[in-house]
Amino acid sequence: MQIVIAIAVGLALTQLANLATTVYLHRDLAHKAVQLHPVLRSVFKVFLWMATGICARQWAAVHRKHHAFTDTDEDPHSPARLGWLRVQLTNAALYRRSARDPRTTERYAKDIPVTAPDRWLLNRGIIGLALGIAILVWWLGVVPGIVAVVVHTVGYIGLGGSVNAVAHTFGRRPFDNSATNVTWLAWLTCGEGYHNNHHAAPTSARFARRWHDFDLGWWFISAARSLGLAQVRHADVDSLASRATTSAQV
Repeated sequence: MQIVIAIAVGLALTQLANLATTVYLHRDLAHKAVQLHPVLRSVFKVFLWMATGICARQWAAVHRKHHAFTDTDEDPHSPARLGWLRVQLTNAALYRRSARDPRTTERYAKDIPVTAPDRWLLNRGIIGLALGIAILVWWLGVVPGIVAVVVHTVGYIGLGGSVNAVAHTFGRRPFDNSATNVTWLAWLTCGEGYHNNHHAAPTSARFARRWHDFDLGWWFISAARSLGLAQVRHADVDSLASRATTSAQV
C-alpha cells in the first residue's frame, strides 16, 4: 500500500510540476502571455526549484531561443536536426547544455532580472532538489520516498521530452509551422501538447482553440484571473495566428 501511495504522490508531483511549467515558466515568464500575481509566481518558482531544480531564467532563455530558431541548426532541441528519439531521451541534457552557455541567457533573458534570492539560493538547483527529496523521504519513508522521486523524475523528464520531440514530429498541423498538435500529450501536460497552436500564436495564454479541448493550464489561468491573481495579454489562437500570417505576407 505504501508503494501505491508513493506512485500516486510521484504522479501528482509530475502534474503539479507540469502545471507550474506551462503556466509560470512558459506562458508567463518566457512569452509574457499572462502576468501572474507576484505571490503566485513565487510559489511556482520555489516549487519548481524543489521539484525539478530548474533555474527559471535559464529555462525561459532556452525556450525563447527555440522559438527564434525552431527546427534549424541553432535550435537547442530540434528533432528535425537530431531525430525525435534522441530529443525524447536526452531533452533535459540538451536544455542543460544550452542553458550553461552564458550567451543564451545574455541574449534571450535580458528582461528577466536576477534577484537576490536567485543569487543566494534559487539558482542552485541541487539544493532545491535535495530539499525536495528530503521532504518526500521524511513524509513517506525512505523506500516510498525514493519511489515517489523516481516516478516524478521519469514522468516529468519524459513528458517534457515528448513536447519537444513528439510534438514536433507526429500529429496535426492546422497552422503552417513545424510543431504539431498531439491531443493525448495535451491531456498529460496541461495543454502543452497543442504545440502547433502555440507556435502559431506564442503570446496567447490559451493553447487550445476549442472550448472542449483539454488545456488545464488555461483553465488555471482563467480561475486565477477571476480571483485577481492573473492578467491575460491575449487568449485567442486563431486571431493572433491570422495577424501573424498577414504581417508575414505584407
